[in-house]
Amino acid sequence: MRGRNAKPQNPIPVSNGHRCYTRQLGHACLFIVQNCIYDAWAAYDPTAVGTIYGGSLRRPASEQTLANKNEAISFGAYRAVVDLFPGDKTSVFDPLMAALGYNINDNSTDTTTPDGMGNVTCNAILSIRHNDGSNQLGNMTSSGVPYADYTGFVAANPATVVPLGPGYDYSSLQPNFWQPLTYFNGTTTVTQPCVGAQWGNVTPFALTSGSQYRSFIARFGPALYGSNAYQQQAQELINISARLNDREKMIAEYWANGPHTELPPGHWDLFGQYISARDNHSVDDDAKMFFALTAAIHDAGIVAWDAKRYSDSVRPVTAIPFLFHGQTIQSWGGPYMGTVSMDGGNWIPYQPSTFPTPPFPSYISGHSTFSAAGAIILSDWTGSDTFGASVTFAPGSSVIEPGLTPATSIALVWPTFTDASNQAGISRRYGGIHFKADDLTGRAVGKKIGNQAWLKAQSYFNGKAH
Repeated sequence: MRGRNAKPQNPIPVSNGHRCYTRQLGHACLFIVQNCIYDAWAAYDPTAVGTIYGGSLRRPASEQTLANKNEAISFGAYRAVVDLFPGDKTSVFDPLMAALGYNINDNSTDTTTPDGMGNVTCNAILSIRHNDGSNQLGNMTSSGVPYADYTGFVAANPATVVPLGPGYDYSSLQPNFWQPLTYFNGTTTVTQPCVGAQWGNVTPFALTSGSQYRSFIARFGPALYGSNAYQQQAQELINISARLNDREKMIAEYWANGPHTELPPGHWDLFGQYISARDNHSVDDDAKMFFALTAAIHDAGIVAWDAKRYSDSVRPVTAIPFLFHGQTIQSWGGPYMGTVSMDGGNWIPYQPSTFPTPPFPSYISGHSTFSAAGAIILSDWTGSDTFGASVTFAPGSSVIEPGLTPATSIALVWPTFTDASNQAGISRRYGGIHFKADDLTGRAVGKKIGNQAWLKAQSYFNGKAH
């Protein structure tokens, strides 16, 4: 949201609660808000067209002012975030609108005014997204819970604690399939549902459907039990875990984006903010770049979760104990323990015990898919792969091993968007969350998704859509 003559900034506050609390919900929320912003803005641009009304709402050149653009996109953003984050309305969004000088009770539908423009364009988008297959309103299930699964997914394996341990009844385990986990999340003991089991059904931006790349993805995995690839992918993660250094640990932690963070899609939105500041963006630049960026990442999430549901593939936290229980392996032993000899049944990923592995199947990696798509958009937008951002970790700043890791300051530097994207992908192998095929296939399909989204976004920018 912006004041009438404010400098450009990303107008989306990142919320940690309410409806958009998981990876796939996060990308949907970001895209919906940016879509509302873009469509409100497009009416005040001489060329661009909106995604719903095309160019039919375009205002004359005399009205295409910064103040009108800011007011229109602020009302559009406000309608979207209140719809998506209703619990934050009075504490966050109403005060923000008031601080910007806008009336929260202004429900105008007069598209000759910027407030009315923002309201009308966003409400049209919300109407479509309320029925896009995500089940945002909870009206597709008897429970009424927003975003609840309506497809009837049932896990093939019973829930288990972490680690499974050498005494687990492995004879009953189905080693190709995802297994939910039970653990203490810092507040209470929880058992994972399969979050986003329906997400492949969500309406994408540029793709024909969530299954568009399903056959491409299936060419590369997942590896099945009994194959050399299944054994090799597990052994690779054991080897990585055994030699984890401080840099790799901090890479795993930096990109983790678990609960109460901006989540992986929001991570690339933050990179977009960096580019906006670096390149001195105008309101016009931000409206277009963030629209394209979040659209690509939205489609990436749909494709990744279609693949996850279709493959229903096992996570390392299950597969490694299954393969190596009763055998002695060398691996990371837990916080402050370093590399130890252990029974393979006790293997754990380098993750917080309060969130040992995400609550959905493994193949493909959402991190890799989101990041590859995001990197394509930012490269295409800027006309170069050059990035230049970095982050530095102070000694002992680890979340998993506070006070110990890293022993000295560590800087992660990304000369290019591709470097950042690739690091996001491999971080999940360092963390014991994903196998190699999950990562590399996610990268490959993410690039395809990014390219397709960029072409579609450009058709709106240049007025050729519709």
